[in-house]
Amino acid sequence: MGLYPQPNKWQCGPFALKHALIMLGRIVNEDNLSRIAGANWWTGSDEIKLGRAAKAYDCELRMIRRKDALRAHHALLLALRRGYPALLCVDNWNHWITVVGAERDKIIYIDSRKAPVVNISNWKQLKDRWIYVDSEQQNPMKVEVMFDLHPVIPKFRVRSKARFSLVRARYLRRASNNGFASHWDEYFDDLSTICSPRAPRSPNGFPLGEFLRRHGAMIQEQISYWHGKVTPQQVKKILRNYQFVADTYDLVVRKEHEKKAIVAIATNLTLWAASKFGVDPVFGEY
Repeated sequence: MGLYPQPNKWQCGPFALKHALIMLGRIVNEDNLSRIAGANWWTGSDEIKLGRAAKAYDCELRMIRRKDALRAHHALLLALRRGYPALLCVDNWNHWITVVGAERDKIIYIDSRKAPVVNISNWKQLKDRWIYVDSEQQNPMKVEVMFDLHPVIPKFRVRSKARFSLVRARYLRRASNNGFASHWDEYFDDLSTICSPRAPRSPNGFPLGEFLRRHGAMIQEQISYWHGKVTPQQVKKILRNYQFVADTYDLVVRKEHEKKAIVAIATNLTLWAASKFGVDPVFGEY
């Protein structure tokens, strides 16, 4: 349920919809989306099937068709400005991707075909993949150009929306962060219970980066001391991943939950250390 490549050629549609839902703060299993959509290896999935799956998760998959590249570009940027991730069927209507951001002259999208799934391209590169040219069988010289855009519009109140910048996209594209990206859902689920969405008019919260400035060194030292086999640098890497996800969704630690957050993050990291490095019996048997 994280950000990782699809295991086959036909599941790109459910993966694209899954990635759009992740941007809206909903973690959904791609196999469940495939089942609801009725996607399978011999037919894949079209916009009707994906619309059915989106509806099951309280979203609308809207259909917008443009026959001019500039108008298509404008419609895409407008959807992104409104906070809607957009599904595009590219490569001659053979593959689905999810556009999640635009910055300067670059487009940020998630393509589950291969790792790294987070991609950056300029408008011309995306346009060349997006364009569909249809010609009449009776008159091959008569062609029609189409750009189909499918914004995913939530019908629920979005509490935590991901904001992918070029800096964040480039960070996730590093080979060293493939494992982190593939477990994106686990980090987000943890943080959803530890942190809260930032309230614009409330000062009663601070970024996770500030929380780690106050308590990160202590957490690293304590976990590496008590467990013995994990180093402070390894713990620091997991804390940095937590901060990256929290900043992406603009999640904060409420002042009254600061002590609870220390316990929750330390407990999660202890379980991670024990699962990764093993643990000897403690306190005998009872």
